[in-house]
Amino acid sequence: MTLEAKDLSTEKLVLNFGPSHPATHGTLRVIMEIDGERVTKVTPEIGFLHCGFEKLGEHLDYNQYITVTDRMNYLSPMCNNFAFVLAAEKLLDLEVPKRAQYIRVLMCELSRIADHLLQIGMQAVDIGAFTVFLYGFRLRERIYDLFELAYGARLTTSYARVGGLMRDLPDSFMPAALDLLDMAPGTFKEIDGLLTHNRIWLDRTRGIGPVGPEDAISYGLTGPIARASGVDYDLRTKEPYSSYEDFDFDVIIGSNGDVYDRYLVRLYEMRESLKICRQVLEKMPGGPVNVDADSKYILPPREEMFGSIEGLIHHFMITMENQGLTPPVGEAYVPTESPNGELGFFIVSDGGREPYRVRTRPPSLINYSAFPVMMENMMVSDTVAILGSLNVIAGELDR
Repeated sequence: MTLEAKDLSTEKLVLNFGPSHPATHGTLRVIMEIDGERVTKVTPEIGFLHCGFEKLGEHLDYNQYITVTDRMNYLSPMCNNFAFVLAAEKLLDLEVPKRAQYIRVLMCELSRIADHLLQIGMQAVDIGAFTVFLYGFRLRERIYDLFELAYGARLTTSYARVGGLMRDLPDSFMPAALDLLDMAPGTFKEIDGLLTHNRIWLDRTRGIGPVGPEDAISYGLTGPIARASGVDYDLRTKEPYSSYEDFDFDVIIGSNGDVYDRYLVRLYEMRESLKICRQVLEKMPGGPVNVDADSKYILPPREEMFGSIEGLIHHFMITMENQGLTPPVGEAYVPTESPNGELGFFIVSDGGREPYRVRTRPPSLINYSAFPVMMENMMVSDTVAILGSLNVIAGELDR
């Protein structure tokens, strides 16, 4: 029996992709319309992890809020800490010592490497290459050992302070950091060898989820995703902060804007971050890591607080009498280059101890907005590959 063409018909199916934590890298729901295996439309739904991070900023003082910022993106929390304190320091018109600026750069670049390692490893797991995740996680744990050595925490760091840092680096940090920098290239070579020319990896990533430079600019994409599309935009060179202008490194630019180029940009960016870290260690200046204690913007050293009446009064006035960190009335925004793109905090001050308003420019939210465009005419099996290449962190997305 032969079927006439008019007897053959298909209908589009609407289904939920997520929220499923392993597949969608967080509590993300995608309402997907498919025609067979071909995706015709996707509609992201966000808000499942709304924690009120920005509202909390109106009820905590400037240093207390630092402990909230690193919960927004737990893959590179240090970058969130420093992004916020840079905005607060702009409000106060504070210039932190050169040593503190260099240490901030070092920690941010180590965080960038740790973030990219996990992103590449998890995307490889999504596509079926589990070994890459283990290689990347091994190096990432070594980086977290450095963080623990510096300030006693691994995940939620809170190392930053308005006006400097929690404390200086210990003497054992420098040799441990140099050992890590010697070890890291071997891990990058292993990842490169496993993925870059792997036939399965190429088939699952090349030509998948492409975004051209015009669309990237139109959607406000930043970070590795924009640079993979050929957009030369890196805030470390365009609007340097924390002495980034003192270091020599290349901005990695792709051309195709697909999942494969996003992977390559992150892989090569980690090598550039190593170059920055090595330069920081070679050029590390001496001196304090906080502004002058007489400025009353920072707490006195603990030995001074316990050993002198002046130090005790200084500590009491800042913590109990609402004195110290009270910026003048005004507003400030400082953009920073986080591992996912432009991260900035907009702070409005009414002259009080707590900010009047705190607003975040989160790269995850902006980058995720282009997901429907990336999914046009893709297959259902491409969804996880594209979503993983965006590295969306739900805490930062929903805030």
